[in-house]
Amino acid sequence: RPAGRGVSLPAGPDLRHFLRAAAAGRPGPSPELPPEPASTPGAPKVYLETYGCQMNVSDTEIAWAILQRNGYARTKELDEADVVLLVTCSVREKAEQAIWNRLQHLKAMKARRPQARAPLRIGILGCMAERLKEEILHREKLVDVVAGPDAYRDLPRLLAVAESGQQAANVLLSLDETYADILPVQTSAGGTTAFVSIMRGCDNMCSYCIVPFTRGRERSRPIASILQEVRMLSDQGVKEVTLLGQNVNSFRDLSEVQFQSVAAPGLSRGFSTVYKAKQGGLRFSHLLDQVSRIDPEMRIRFTSPHPKDFPDEASKLSETSPDHSLQVLQLIQERHNICKQLHLPAQSGSTRVLEAMRRGYTREAYLELVHHVRDSIPGVSLSSDFIAGFCGETEEDHQQTVSLLQEVRYNIGFLFAYSMRQKTRAHHRLQDDVPADVKQRRLEQLIATFREEAARANAALVGRAQLVLVEGPSKRSASELCGRNDGNIKVIFPDVELEDAECRAPGRAQPGDYVMVKVTSASSQTLRGVPLCRTTLSRAAASH
Repeated sequence: RPAGRGVSLPAGPDLRHFLRAAAAGRPGPSPELPPEPASTPGAPKVYLETYGCQMNVSDTEIAWAILQRNGYARTKELDEADVVLLVTCSVREKAEQAIWNRLQHLKAMKARRPQARAPLRIGILGCMAERLKEEILHREKLVDVVAGPDAYRDLPRLLAVAESGQQAANVLLSLDETYADILPVQTSAGGTTAFVSIMRGCDNMCSYCIVPFTRGRERSRPIASILQEVRMLSDQGVKEVTLLGQNVNSFRDLSEVQFQSVAAPGLSRGFSTVYKAKQGGLRFSHLLDQVSRIDPEMRIRFTSPHPKDFPDEASKLSETSPDHSLQVLQLIQERHNICKQLHLPAQSGSTRVLEAMRRGYTREAYLELVHHVRDSIPGVSLSSDFIAGFCGETEEDHQQTVSLLQEVRYNIGFLFAYSMRQKTRAHHRLQDDVPADVKQRRLEQLIATFREEAARANAALVGRAQLVLVEGPSKRSASELCGRNDGNIKVIFPDVELEDAECRAPGRAQPGDYVMVKVTSASSQTLRGVPLCRTTLSRAAASH
């Protein structure tokens, strides 16, 4: 989730943040990748810091993969670095201010650097680089390199220019860059979970959102490339993959000629877009089907979808579907390793505000979709995004958002006060007329309402067994373990010897193990319970 003023409850997947099968079930091209070189003595050391959303975590891994192949070494110690790269967020003003503050710290560090060492090079990558290139380059000459989200391949050249004492920048946006041939280097070695970027950019043009201007137009990776990455992660022992994009369920792989004339799918009832229906390509349901077949012991999640892109799945599948593949909600319901969890970003509960936001749906259409999802996937866990104090929001509009939180009762919420961004439609057409103190009061009421309803939703799980993927020790107690259930809710339980459902010797659970836990208490953010046994994803599904 994005950084900025507000509260993210809970943090969703932590920043833990990837093909034997090929697209359409046929052998497909596999990108030829050079071997990753071992760092040589004296290699320049790069220190990477990531701010903001999960896409930036993925971008950090892509940037590091490119630099590693060009002879750079990685350091976790800032004082050792020859190059410091900040992967930045621009979605809210507070997120950008955190970067300016960090640059002042790095400026002081640069001034203290011994003359015997090469000058420290500082780079700004990502969305803030795209939005504020000129200001970044000229403000106190703090930065040597500026690279937008589509320019990471150019980093070695930009850093070479900077080494000569010049500033270097590339913020060109691309219509086709997906980094499909770059297998990201995981930033958390040995982790049990990973993010896989499946597409870049966004075409929705919501009036409040800077993403189309910082990440460009929507384009999707070839399915074969995604499957290769997921297979690699499975071989490394990763047990959960999140398919990642600004709008994952509008995924459209155009790399295979035979599917380029496929008819566009219909939208959810009551939903609309600002762009014409897009014909051709293999769609998200096909990708999800293929990914879920790779490893029956690997959980699959995806984020973020747009509510408009869940077509009316009650209707018969179109005869133009390339392989009559299952629809997304049906796949989630039927596949034991696709998590029964959906992110349905509402942003507001007021139809009037939703229209000003250009979200393409009414409150009523959104609620109809929620009911359809819950009918299709019993026990589904729902999460959402909300903005408090958008342009022109009245007290009545705000109360409609409060009532939507109460009616839907989300398990996980991401709530923020509105922050006007230059270049957006809201900046050009609307007035940021809700005072800051009113935004904060409304935000606090939304948070309180969310917590109250989430606590009720989670309380319904007390007394029930939940399958938990162990992530590691609890941050608050070394005698407890922490993981997440199928609904992406954090679960804490004692670290004790456990029987094994697979008849292996008893032992303590390790990161990457699945443990059945009986829930004994619940809060708005966390479940607590007692472990019953170690098991597997397949066995747990079979006994359900």
